[in-house]
Amino acid sequence: MTDPTGQTTPPERASLWEDFLEIFINPAAVFERRKTSGFWLPLLVVTVAIAALYLAFKGAMQPIMDAEYNRAIARVMEQNPELTPEQLASGKAFQERFTSIMIVLGVPVAILLVGLVLWTAGKVVGAVQTVGAACMVAAYSFSPRIVEQLVDAAQALFLPEEQLTGRGAISIGPARFLDPHTASPILSALLLRADIFTLWITVLLAIGLRVTGKVPMSKALIAAAIVWFVGGLPSLLGAMRMAG
Repeated sequence: MTDPTGQTTPPERASLWEDFLEIFINPAAVFERRKTSGFWLPLLVVTVAIAALYLAFKGAMQPIMDAEYNRAIARVMEQNPELTPEQLASGKAFQERFTSIMIVLGVPVAILLVGLVLWTAGKVVGAVQTVGAACMVAAYSFSPRIVEQLVDAAQALFLPEEQLTGRGAISIGPARFLDPHTASPILSALLLRADIFTLWITVLLAIGLRVTGKVPMSKALIAAAIVWFVGGLPSLLGAMRMAG
């Protein structure tokens, strides 16, 4: 940043908590002042916040998880009718434990992977961003997931249980209007990537790349779109296996 005399001035100082407030209203300022400060602390804050909210509202979200599990197990039973009720019960218990572990471990892993993909995509569009800066951008850009946890929990608490038919039922996006029992798994996976929180994160990644990678916003958006596409591949491939 330069003053009217043309001299470079240091970025405005702020606390970590101010960063997590300002990331929602002035993300470019956050990325500017934190571009050389590392990513482990914001990564830890986002991970702890999401894990805490998941554990706090796990009971409210249980009907949604049960609906998703029941649909998945119905497909498994079609292919493996010899499975016993005991095996199914054991599988459900394992899935619930695995989900809890993935919330704790999956968030930091996802942030680091998004950072690496953003750094790689940035190179494609000519960015000079470092890997550390890319992971910092990814860490702060996951902040909307905290808001999403609260929005999802509020819906799970106040909507009638019969409306909690799956993840799409509480999505703030086009997936909300699909019938999960009849819709194509591939279409559902694609539309779940079009929810407001995922798109919000994608825009934050673009802003962060523009600031730390010194590229025009048009190129930063292209790189962020690549990250959006790559991020959706696991769920899309899973949906294709189910559809097949």
